[in-house]
Formats: sequence, C-alpha cells, structure tokens
Amino acid sequence: MAETALAPLPGRTTRRVRVATSATIVGAVALAVLIVPPLAQLDQQAVDLSNKLHPPSWAHPFGTDDVGRDLLLRCVYGLRVSLLVGLVAALTATVIGTAIGALAGSFGGWPDRIVMRIVDTLSSIPHLLLGIFIVAMFRPGVWPVIVSVALTHWISTARIVRSEVLSLRSRPFIDAAVSGGASRARVIVRHLLPGVLPQAGLAAVLMVPHAMWHESALSFLGLGLPAHQASLGNLVQSARGSLLAGDWWPTLFPGLFLIIPTLALAGIAGAWRDRINPRRKSELML
Repeated sequence: MAETALAPLPGRTTRRVRVATSATIVGAVALAVLIVPPLAQLDQQAVDLSNKLHPPSWAHPFGTDDVGRDLLLRCVYGLRVSLLVGLVAALTATVIGTAIGALAGSFGGWPDRIVMRIVDTLSSIPHLLLGIFIVAMFRPGVWPVIVSVALTHWISTARIVRSEVLSLRSRPFIDAAVSGGASRARVIVRHLLPGVLPQAGLAAVLMVPHAMWHESALSFLGLGLPAHQASLGNLVQSARGSLLAGDWWPTLFPGLFLIIPTLALAGIAGAWRDRINPRRKSELML
C-alpha cells in the first residue's frame, strides 16, 4: 500500500521522460553545430555532378543533393544558421518587447494607451508579410533575416511583460517602495523588471522555434539567405524538383533537422512554463 502511494504518477513520469528527451536532443544539436563545422569544412559553392542525387549510403548517410554535395554536412551547417537566427532574433525581440512592455505598464495613462494601440496595429499585420517587407529592403544575408524576425516578434513579449507589470504595480511592496521615496526609474529597475524576467525568459525560449521556422519560410521563398548558402529553408526549397522526381532524401532530412530541434525546444519551454506558473498548470489539469 505504501509503495503504491509513493509511486510516481504516470503523467509526471511521462513529463520527465519528455523533458529528458528534449534536453538530450537540444544537447546533441548544440554539440553538432559547435563541433562539426570546425572539423569538416563546407565549400558552399562546390559542385560535383558525378555524385548528383545519390541515395543515403555509408559514404553519404543522408545522400547527396542535386549538385552532388553531402546532405548531412549541409544540414548541420543549415541548422547552425537557423539556430543563430533563432537565438539572436529571439534575444533581440525579447529585449525590445520587455523594455516597451515595462515602460507602458509602469507609466500607464496615455503613454500606455498609445503604445498598446501601436501594438494592436502591428498585431493586425501577418508576421510573414511584414517580415517579407523588411527583408526586401536589404541584400540577402543572415543579419537582414535576424532584423526582420526581431522586429516582427517583440509584440507578444511586450503584451506579456505589460500585463505582468500591471499585476506587480498593485503589490504591497511596490506601494512601500513608492511611499519610501523611491523614484519611478528605481521602482522599474529594482522591483518591476526582476519580477518580469522569468516571464520574459520564457517568452524568449518559446520564440526561438518560431524564429527558426520564420527564417526557413523566408529562405524557402527566396528572400532570406543567398541560394548557395546552406540553410534549412534553402535546402527544402532546392529539393522541390528532386521530390517530384521521386528522390525523397533531399527534402526529408532537412525537414527533420527543422522539426525535431524545434519540438525539443518547445518541450523544454513548456516544462519551464509549468514550473514558473504552477497555478496555470493546475488549472489545465482540472
């Protein structure tokens, strides 16, 4: 009876397995993108038509693409680009959204109303459409994509931070700080921002997979990175003709390199969300 009572719940065990699996995948991905490129250099413009569209084999575990390049190596390089875009864009968007949301929630009144009307206006425009407009103003490259993703993904963070700041403003310790003579800037920096950092960090982690998909979509449309540069979106885009001809590997493996890491990151973010907000978790389980 006692052993049964102390046994872990099936849902909790499943959750731990899911988090452990996600962490293992993310760790393997991080090692791959850090270790493989220095060990195996990739010539982005190399062409070897004698190895064109070879199926997976011992020599080429993922096969070769339509110009004879090793697909496994290009997938690793493409994943490195997608992770770079996702991490830098998510961090930049989080900083922008946190600053705007914290200021709007702290000042309140007409500054808050103006900021939120701007946020509502930008929210009404599809992210991809706005991203295409921003990228089109620059030459293809990594940094235009990062700027595009960052400038179109800070809105949700600003909403989250603003709502959290409005909740913190009603707490007794904020009233005590104001009564003690603390300035508005000191209240924001010393009391409000530390209170919203966990939510902002969670928003950044959740934004990384979305930013990776956004970069892949732009590259697939031919508006992201140059066509010869390895990125997951470019690899999928260049493999469309091969898929119609019955060659499945140039599309399958880049797609898996995009789907599996983003699902793993989303799994870790979900576990973090449940940890910092147990009330929401209990409500969802009812």
